[in-house]
Amino acid sequence: MYKIGENIHIISPKVKQALKDRDGSFFVMLAQKQKEAGADAIDLNIGPRKKDGPEVVDWLLDCMQEAVPGMTISFDTTNLAAIETGLKRVGSNAIINSTSAEEERLTNVPPLAAKYDAKLIALCLEKSGIPVSADARLTIAMEKLFPRAQEVGLPMENLLVDPLILTVSGMQEYVPEAIETVRMLKMVMDPPPMTVVGLSNVANQVPYKMRPLLNRVYMVMLMSAGLDAAILDPLDNELMETIRIVEQRDDGTPVGALYLKLFDAVEAMEELQLDQVDMSDSAQADIWRTVQVLQNKVIYTDSYLRL
Repeated sequence: MYKIGENIHIISPKVKQALKDRDGSFFVMLAQKQKEAGADAIDLNIGPRKKDGPEVVDWLLDCMQEAVPGMTISFDTTNLAAIETGLKRVGSNAIINSTSAEEERLTNVPPLAAKYDAKLIALCLEKSGIPVSADARLTIAMEKLFPRAQEVGLPMENLLVDPLILTVSGMQEYVPEAIETVRMLKMVMDPPPMTVVGLSNVANQVPYKMRPLLNRVYMVMLMSAGLDAAILDPLDNELMETIRIVEQRDDGTPVGALYLKLFDAVEAMEELQLDQVDMSDSAQADIWRTVQVLQNKVIYTDSYLRL
């Protein structure tokens, strides 16, 4: 699993303030922590940054050069001038986050990735919004994203397709569709395209204490469908441990064994069964309840773990 660290994000009040103050030590420390925790790349989410985007990216790259020299950087902004400023410095050791299938983005962003031999995250999103079904999301990839990449000479191995995860709070019916989109993307082409998700989106608008469990369980389900990469919080030790458990097939703990049962069931397009879960173990019971919510079999409420 290729792990893109999400922690430098403009939505964070601490990040926003440190950027305003040009507190380089803050960003050096945060980048180093993410790398030490197991991140393979660092995402720099600066928002639209219409006025000073290039200057901000240039300054942040100075911080990254000090903190994590040689590490892959993901440029997460809609400001194309800011993205190109970064690409001029790091070239192919970069990810552009992102293009959609909307006409303006699809026209302007993929050529930039091709020019600098950078990787490109491509969203299954068009002007009308995010489709409900996996079939419709696959259609966007097949009819718009893949052809445009080929048209501009972007190698398919440099394209990471994002089916788009929506929150279980309020958009629960979309949650299983992202898993199925990943699965279908892996089936339709040979070699199969790379896939990526913004993992934490599934737990947006959910009480803070409940988010890590949702992220962990959903991660296992996505991995079972063939997910290649995720934008995630590498400082979440339990999440990183869950990924390790799945990758190393470590069934040495009851929870680890249950995660592997879940992985195997979803991979086989089957369902985890209640008799595979020790409901007297609160950790296993919480995983079972979370699976039911993520599969849209039990309606999500903020109290679902207590029902």
